[in-house]
Amino acid sequence: MTEEERRLWYVFLKNLPVTVHRQKVFGKYVLDFYCASAKTAIELDGSQHYYGKTKETDKERDLYLNKNGIKVLRYSNYEVNNSFQSVCDDIYKKLIAESNMKGKPE
Repeated sequence: MTEEERRLWYVFLKNLPVTVHRQKVFGKYVLDFYCASAKTAIELDGSQHYYGKTKETDKERDLYLNKNGIKVLRYSNYEVNNSFQSVCDDIYKKLIAESNMKGKPE
């Protein structure tokens, strides 16, 4: 895991009231994080994801996942490093809404 993935996992995701898996294999892809109850993948992207072939590969990957009923949430490493709480709030809101759960963990 990258530094940003470790931070998101250890500070936030592993403490959620829903199960989130790290490095989950789905088809030919490895998802950074996956919440089955919300059918949602969480991907953290470094700068290489915004240019050239990697950008196209991500687009194909997202299309494949969407066709298989999985929503993809993407956040840049910059967002994780500079707006960590906003990223966590957004993930929480989307995972809990999709999982039909109520209440925020303490």
